[in-house]
Amino acid sequence: MTGLGESEAPTGEIAAADLARIIAEAEGTGHAMVASEPGVDLLATAGELDRALADRQALIQLCLYALDRARSNGVAQRLEDGLAAIGVRALRPDGERFDPARHEAGGAVATDDPALEGVVAETEVTGFADQERLLRAPVVTVYAKRAL
Repeated sequence: MTGLGESEAPTGEIAAADLARIIAEAEGTGHAMVASEPGVDLLATAGELDRALADRQALIQLCLYALDRARSNGVAQRLEDGLAAIGVRALRPDGERFDPARHEAGGAVATDDPALEGVVAETEVTGFADQERLLRAPVVTVYAKRAL
C-alpha cells in the first residue's frame, strides 16, 4: 500500500490515488487499514480524540474567518464547498419565519403584507452550523409591519 509520503505529488499536496483511497476509506467503500497492518496508529486515548476534535473546530473557525474575508467569489465558494463536505453547512434563511434562537436580527424592512411580517427578507451575514450545532447565527433583515 502506498503511503502519503511515498507519492509523486508536489510538496504539500496529496496524490490523486492517495486522495481517492482516503475518500473511499472514509465513505466505507474502500479497504480500510486495520490495527494489525504496519504503520497504523489508532487513537489510543480520550485525550488524543479531544485534541483531534479541538483541532477540527480550530480549522473550521479559521476557514470561516478566511471565508468572511475572501475577495474572490471562487475562493469563497471553494471554502464553503469544503466546509460542506465535512458537515459544516451555510445558513441563509431567506423566506423562513424569523426565530431569535437561530437568527440574529440586523435590521427590518417595512411591509404592508401581513403574511410577510416576521419573515426573513434577506440574509446579511451567512450563518453556519456544524451538523446540528450552531456555530454562527445568520444576521438577517426581517419584514416588519409598516408604521402608520
